[in-house]
Amino acid sequence: MHVLPQLRKLETKYADVLTVIGVHSAKFKNEKSTENVREAVRRYGIGHPVVNDANFEIWKSYGVRAWPTLMFIGPSGRVIGRHEGEFEVEALTGALDEMIEEYEDSGLFRRGAFEISPESAGDTPLSFPGKITADAGRLRLIISDSNHSRLVISNLEGNVETVIGSGESPLVEDESRGVFSDRNLDEPLFDNPQGTVAIGDLVYVADAGTHTIVRINLDTGLASTVAGTGEQSLYRHNGGDALKVPLNSPYDLSLHAGVLYIAMAGFHQLWSMDVAAGTIAPFAGDGGEDIVDGLKPEARLAQPYGVEVSNNAVFFIDSETSSVRVAAIAGEGRVVTLVGTGLFDFGDHNGVGKEALLQHPQGLTVHNDTIYIADSYNNKVKSMAIGSLQVRTVAGSGKQGAANGALDRAEFSEPAGLAIVGDRIFVADTNNHLIRVIDMDSGEVTTLELKGL
Repeated sequence: MHVLPQLRKLETKYADVLTVIGVHSAKFKNEKSTENVREAVRRYGIGHPVVNDANFEIWKSYGVRAWPTLMFIGPSGRVIGRHEGEFEVEALTGALDEMIEEYEDSGLFRRGAFEISPESAGDTPLSFPGKITADAGRLRLIISDSNHSRLVISNLEGNVETVIGSGESPLVEDESRGVFSDRNLDEPLFDNPQGTVAIGDLVYVADAGTHTIVRINLDTGLASTVAGTGEQSLYRHNGGDALKVPLNSPYDLSLHAGVLYIAMAGFHQLWSMDVAAGTIAPFAGDGGEDIVDGLKPEARLAQPYGVEVSNNAVFFIDSETSSVRVAAIAGEGRVVTLVGTGLFDFGDHNGVGKEALLQHPQGLTVHNDTIYIADSYNNKVKSMAIGSLQVRTVAGSGKQGAANGALDRAEFSEPAGLAIVGDRIFVADTNNHLIRVIDMDSGEVTTLELKGL
């Protein structure tokens, strides 16, 4: 998914001669479902055809070895090039220009845009909500209405108090529109907002689509960019001035002692930002994609999607290794894996520590001495006791759906975000476009009705 912005630029530049066909060769069991692939196409606004290569037949026929891989097929139907890994648009335009020039006089080109009608996700109050934050002190929820490019703030009973963002992206034809200037809260502010953190009247937002951190001031009614350049960085670097350093898919935030901790999914790292100094740098992970414990600069992570600081430790979710991990705050410290063993080890099994199996979890929250986990591809919410490392299912039958009711019979569809207030767990039930409520006192799951949206 991290190469979609580059693909869109190529599709726009070469609209009359280049047709992109996506081939989805799934690693996770849940990703093999055609309906789940269809939901992903809607969620990410993919405008080209996508084939579900559930049994790796296309993958094997083209000798693919890595995600992502680009195969270039000429107008004669023959493979004329390939590229493995992420890429810069400028690096590929030269190669494409040469390919086009070579075939221009062949008479095989049929110039013109490839007509396709993408499926709509439908008209729902929320669209693929990614994360949810509880501001317990003010008894309110901050919902990342990700595909509507906005935040929705409600009280705990679902009465909407504020909508932040116009619902439009600040990106126009892949150029930033006012990403850095102070903007009013009803203007285009986000493109795929994810994790948030609130302190008083300030709300910090990880905006994965613009690769920035945005600060919302509810008192002044202004939004400003505090980190990122608006461009996606394809190369890891050492950080620096937060407004001069390009970021890569920030997905979640946690604030502790004036420092923002950032799940930087695209870099396979955790980053930290000194808010007062306005500086940002890698915090944990060397940038390689794997599950390797050790000192923070030497550890390896794999698409961290959720992060929360608690008890002077940074707990985080590594989605690609289906793991829950923790990093020490102080000094170089260490990264330690609590659940998870490998890039291709996943499943649905409760147990102690590494005996347990998750499937592409995307969010977590820490409450007292328990970590609650959005076990996304298992369609469940789970818990892990920090002391014993015992993993249990809190809610969800595992069946994909939207049924309410008793904890063990309720259904979710790829839940990605969690927040806790008292005995209630609020769930961003992403593919259902809903906020669900797990009432630990009554043992029931209900749907939060958002009123005034």
